[in-house]
Amino acid sequence: MKKVFLILILAVVFGGILFWSEILDFYSKFTLRLPQQWVEEKITLVKETEKQIITSSPLIAEKEDPESFLTAAGIIKWTNSQREEYGLSPLEENLKLNNSAAMKAKDMLAKQYFDHVSPSGEEVDDLVEAVNYQFVVIGENLALGNFQDDEILVQGWMDSPGHRQNILNQKYQEIGTAVLQGEFEGRTTWLAVQHFALPLSACPQPPEEILAEIKLNQLQLKEMEEDLKKLESEIKRTRPRWGTNYDEKVEKYNNIVSEYNDLLSLTQALISQYNNQVVLFNECVAG
Repeated sequence: MKKVFLILILAVVFGGILFWSEILDFYSKFTLRLPQQWVEEKITLVKETEKQIITSSPLIAEKEDPESFLTAAGIIKWTNSQREEYGLSPLEENLKLNNSAAMKAKDMLAKQYFDHVSPSGEEVDDLVEAVNYQFVVIGENLALGNFQDDEILVQGWMDSPGHRQNILNQKYQEIGTAVLQGEFEGRTTWLAVQHFALPLSACPQPPEEILAEIKLNQLQLKEMEEDLKKLESEIKRTRPRWGTNYDEKVEKYNNIVSEYNDLLSLTQALISQYNNQVVLFNECVAG
């Protein structure tokens, strides 16, 4: 009430009468708006992808057929037939996985080994990474022998618990297959390779542009906060505390506060949006 009384006295001294609305407007010029409290919200981190590799002891044909003939397309067909029979979605053929499977078949024939690990220590993850395929889960089935046809080979894998697990794994979305006939340990035979995968792209990664905008906004907020502190200190030192000069500084301060509060609200919303997407990505990667 003392401040209002002072304004009324000033009005009389300068020969004018101020109405109540004018008094409020006059007094409001001297009020500094308060910026919202700056709380740097924690940004959820994207977990490092924990890659899962699934293999089983390689399958060797129990019965040999002199008329044996295998095809990559036929193996994919009968693999998806088995999945559909068990209510699972068919796998989509991926050319990169076809290439990594072909690399494995050629390597086994060239180096005369039949195992998931090559003599030089390469495994299925090394092969798929060599063809620039990013994955969360990867699996490999191997077969050696003169199986009668593609259906019989896939059935042989289905009769083996470990290979069956790969064929019916509900996490997988893509497949690559290769078959190769050649001399292995002194006889002509077939080598077959299946590469199964859940690609990294299946897990929706949080947009990098949102994170970049958040970081840029945070820097801008801190700069604005410093500007507000300096301007507030300058306003407190200004004498007299009325008139055009003082009012302009207060108005400038209040405008910055308004911009600061708006940017802070926007940044907090972006952080919340980004964190929600990170949670979804992390849950997908964790399986």
